[in-house]
Amino acid sequence: MPRPDAHHRIDYLEFAVASIAASRSFFGQAFDWTFQDYGPDYCEFRDGRLTGGFFHGPVQPGGPLVVLYSNDLAATQARIETAGGRITQPVYDFPGGRRFHFADPDGYAWAVWSET
Repeated sequence: MPRPDAHHRIDYLEFAVASIAASRSFFGQAFDWTFQDYGPDYCEFRDGRLTGGFFHGPVQPGGPLVVLYSNDLAATQARIETAGGRITQPVYDFPGGRRFHFADPDGYAWAVWSET
């Protein structure tokens, strides 16, 4: 179901990490975050207000992957392209919805997701 209050707002952060276990241990001990595993290469974290994820992979320059929410994925993609963004990963399905990745004019990586 669309979430009008979340449209085009930052909704999720993803961090590439060398070790999910080490990240879980650090953030759990340091900040009391809780975690939900989604297979061996992905772990969602919850800090009590915001959720995000750790995925196993090479640490990415530029920091975390910022994920925006959209009520209309195709329309948001068109706006991004019109504004000068570059689609780096086309729309794909994942448990919970669909999303795509793009680079802004400075080359930073972003993603946009929707339930449908």
